[in-house]
Amino acid sequence: MEESRESKRPCVNGDHVVANGLKSDADEWFIGSIDQGTTSSRFIIFDRWADPVASHQIEFTNHFPHSGWHEHDPIDLVASVEECIEKATEKFLSKGYATSQIKAVGITNQRETIVCWDKNTGEALCQAVVWPDTRTKDLVRDLKNRPGVEKLPNICGLPLSTYPSSVKLLWLIHNDAEVKKAYEGSRLAFGTVDSWLIYRLNGGKDRNIHVTDSSNASRTMFMNLRTCQYDDELFDFFEIDRSKVNLPRIVPSSHPEAFGAMASGPLKGIKIAGCLGDQSSALVGHCGFKPGHAKNTYGTGCFLLYNVGSEPVISKYGLLATVAYDFGAGQKAYALEGSIAVAGSGVKFLANNWGFVRDSSQVGELAETVPDNGGVVFVTAFSGLFAPYWIDDAKGTIFGITQHTQKGHVARATLEATCFQTRAILEAMEKDSGHKLEGLAVDGGMSSSDLTMQTQADISGIRVERPEMRETTALGAAIAAGLATEGCWASMTELFELTHSKPGRKNFDPVGNPKKIKLMYERWERAVEMSRGWVRSSKEEYHESNWT
Repeated sequence: MEESRESKRPCVNGDHVVANGLKSDADEWFIGSIDQGTTSSRFIIFDRWADPVASHQIEFTNHFPHSGWHEHDPIDLVASVEECIEKATEKFLSKGYATSQIKAVGITNQRETIVCWDKNTGEALCQAVVWPDTRTKDLVRDLKNRPGVEKLPNICGLPLSTYPSSVKLLWLIHNDAEVKKAYEGSRLAFGTVDSWLIYRLNGGKDRNIHVTDSSNASRTMFMNLRTCQYDDELFDFFEIDRSKVNLPRIVPSSHPEAFGAMASGPLKGIKIAGCLGDQSSALVGHCGFKPGHAKNTYGTGCFLLYNVGSEPVISKYGLLATVAYDFGAGQKAYALEGSIAVAGSGVKFLANNWGFVRDSSQVGELAETVPDNGGVVFVTAFSGLFAPYWIDDAKGTIFGITQHTQKGHVARATLEATCFQTRAILEAMEKDSGHKLEGLAVDGGMSSSDLTMQTQADISGIRVERPEMRETTALGAAIAAGLATEGCWASMTELFELTHSKPGRKNFDPVGNPKKIKLMYERWERAVEMSRGWVRSSKEEYHESNWT
């Protein structure tokens, strides 16, 4: 493992200092970042050195009215963001800064979640349908029988599933009375969370700023991945009349005018200059600007994004094609994306379900009580396996248990399951793109574990790079806004050098025995195959879960 070089700019207790040891003067500038997620909203203010100086976070209520349904109140989303801006700005001012030093605001958001509102009144028509909501599963099954379904990935980069925004909108048009009425009356406004926030933060119907960036639009299944504009063939497939839906205009992720400005609150008048979907924003926050750069966010699950360059790559290995970012003037990048269903949730499972430890943060310590996995392999397929396997009929399965097996072995096998799946996705990404992976930038809860990150480096055979400052998703939105704002960051090269020269950055290089790693991975692949076919039918699953 290797520590990176020290930052050129000294930092004391989170505040950068000048030569005389005093806090930076009024010439310092800052960028605000709205990070609107699935369970909480945050506002973070970054300084010119890409360090956070003030922040505030609020959790809001998630609604689950029926099995498989997942909703947000659209007003809660806006209110939580506005309160975070107010509270973080208060903290910022208490440190002696002025709001005039905040030059712009960026937005990053949960993707695929949709909001529908009345374009005449500006009021939401129904609850927001959140990205993991599965009420559309029967609709998706029917859509898969329509002619032309096989063409969809080549046009928009995504296969048909319950995740994209398109099927959520179609379901609401068919099943929600208010949305259906607005659609038939040509007053239905549709958008992902970024569009809704930008619309409301600009003052709603009074200014009517209705836009989205291409990274968010690429998750709707309405946008042509190559032109980054809406495609009539896609609307025709879903049988949605474009003339009856007010769609957000697709603009670059970084723009000085397109996103408008804050209409009220402590930052009134400050421009919104950047917008990125959350996973794209994390890639930008890691400054993954070159083909071959990749990031992995270790949350409840994992999301891997891999920069493939200026042309989209349609996967042959079960990955999604998406827009990484669009900074205009030839600075657009595409990505391949893969996701892992179980990562941090597997760790929590050991603590909450099996009681191995009192808190999930102790699983790493438990894993370190043994030198290896003792031959145990844990396929954490609690709800099947995602990319690149896409095995729906698998269930969580443990192999290799003997009388020698201890809790530490299972703990190690749980951490290794995430690392093995990450390797499988990275190998698929290399095959699809033709680019050799240069390194893996990491963030998220599990990335705090040195053991897990060293294991990831050993299993994948590549360097794993972990920054000290883990707020990379919020930083990505700040970068998008800063690049569009005169007098702020001048180039992606400047940002890469700035972020990669910070103290506390830690690199994990592969040190494992290659023959042992090869044997471990082969055993993992064999275990994956053996976990197939456990679920014979959804009917069987239902009856077994209801036996008494």
